[in-house]
Amino acid sequence: MGIKIEKLGFIFGFLLLVNFCPAQTPDVFRLEYMLMPRNTAEAKLSRIKLVANLPIKVSKNDNIIVGAEYNRIAFDLNRGAPYDDEITETFHVADLNMAYILQYNQDWRFVGVVTPRLSSTLTNNIGDGDVSLNVTVGALRDRPNIEKPTRLVLGVAYNSTVAVRIPLPLVYFEKRFHPNWAYVVGAPKSGMKYFFNDKHMLQTEFIVDGYYVNLQNTVISSDSGIASSISTSVALFTLGYQYAVAKNIFFYGYAGHTLFQAGVLRDDDRNNIFTLNDQPSFYFRTGFRIGI
Repeated sequence: MGIKIEKLGFIFGFLLLVNFCPAQTPDVFRLEYMLMPRNTAEAKLSRIKLVANLPIKVSKNDNIIVGAEYNRIAFDLNRGAPYDDEITETFHVADLNMAYILQYNQDWRFVGVVTPRLSSTLTNNIGDGDVSLNVTVGALRDRPNIEKPTRLVLGVAYNSTVAVRIPLPLVYFEKRFHPNWAYVVGAPKSGMKYFFNDKHMLQTEFIVDGYYVNLQNTVISSDSGIASSISTSVALFTLGYQYAVAKNIFFYGYAGHTLFQAGVLRDDDRNNIFTLNDQPSFYFRTGFRIGI
């Protein structure tokens, strides 16, 4: 069974970091490169990420954060006979992030984030299908000055680009249970941290992520019908190192492997009509960031 893919109008793949989750400390600036080398399905994915945020104080305790994020993603699938599958495409994803952080009391803050998103190859004029909207609301309890510091985030996120278009829960709990150790438990991310000192840290991550996008231009499978969307899902384990150049300024690098991966074409009824990539992949990312 063969399929020839000429153009994809929206991003294929997934963003492996959960950018809308308030459990992550926002960055003033981030520059990052990610690579998933070619696997046994002959699929390769790379990404360049650029993030900038500006915190604005609106009262004694409340803040607005206005920011933007740009992702340039290159996907390459080139399989010979008997498949004859071919995708060589560059995608552009641009987010405008607008967040309000309300200080409720000494421990608790409420967070609301609205994120309009442009996701396209930018080869044609921008249409209605190129723009989507993500919304996240949550509560953050931060206790950094106790004997065993903790951070708890509870929230709900609506992402119009995921496969299941319903509000999804966000849970994040981090505890520094030892001077050198901390653990993170949550969805979609969990892990462990080991602090050598204030400058050097090792971290493990287990991440579950997914993506669902429409296609700007039609993708035709002669054997299976017409595809109008792409769905991907992944479970990923990584081990990484972070070095603090100064307070809130870091270099980092992570390496890992997917535990599960599935990328498929779907028809108008979201039926799976063709599998593009269901093989495991190595994973690498490195970057520089300045935290708030």
